[in-house]
Amino acid sequence: MLKHGILGLIGNGDKTGYEIMTVFRDSLNHFWTAQTSQIYRELQIMEQTGWVSQTHVAQTGKPDKNVFSITPAGREELLRWLRDSHLPAGVKNPFLMKVFFMGELPVEESIAFFQAFRDASVFPDDGKRVSAAADLYRQTVDHPEKAVYWKLTIEFGRMYEKMQRAWCEYCIQELEEMRRRKSGTEEGIKHESDFA
Repeated sequence: MLKHGILGLIGNGDKTGYEIMTVFRDSLNHFWTAQTSQIYRELQIMEQTGWVSQTHVAQTGKPDKNVFSITPAGREELLRWLRDSHLPAGVKNPFLMKVFFMGELPVEESIAFFQAFRDASVFPDDGKRVSAAADLYRQTVDHPEKAVYWKLTIEFGRMYEKMQRAWCEYCIQELEEMRRRKSGTEEGIKHESDFA
């Protein structure tokens, strides 16, 4: 899937590897993370496949750069992927797998886990920086109307993060209530043993 994300970015206009990483960080990163090494590895594979071409550009006073362009075969692959209505079968969520078995840990550790997850944020400024980046890129691409789809993914990310925070609060409250009940039961047992 990473290769299709890169194809989509290059399809909006020729880019250097650095520009691809920058756009990736400012737009796709809130729902799909990639390391610099992964992006360059995919670019090499896509060039060998014939989906992108690379042009060496000499510059005066600055290091030379390599600019990537989407080829007709690359555009055909991007459109094929976009039209493919088959989503991956099944759901794999390592985070929820971990939560499912978290009863093995002391409840205090579980509460701390949900607090840390709640406080981590992809949109620390409620998405203002990402929205501003999308507006900036809208001005630089060949077809600015495509930016509305970037806005749709940003809104999904913001709403999803809001839901996750609310869910974490729910989990924390449930676990704290369980801890209180358990503590009360243990206190009652201790109290009864004092009179035995």
